[in-house]
Amino acid sequence: MDAKLLEILCCPVSHSPLGRLPEEALRKLNADIAAGSVLRTDGQPVSDTLDEALLTEDRKVIYPVRDGIPILLEEEAIGTTQFKAF
Repeated sequence: MDAKLLEILCCPVSHSPLGRLPEEALRKLNADIAAGSVLRTDGQPVSDTLDEALLTEDRKVIYPVRDGIPILLEEEAIGTTQFKAF
């Protein structure tokens, strides 16, 4: 994802700045997605692993990035409270 775009993006709900989800966290998230244990904020399961994701500065919400495009829809977001340590 373009670094300049990342500088201006924020969470559409909390308006918290967004940053890239670190590789280690992305690997763990994808393992949990593959295990079928990750839900979006709308309660639907996340079925596809992610190549990239964005994390709010307060570390409460993850937004997927698909084909280099951030999906900043509240219903597509993944809350981090469902993970033990994030």
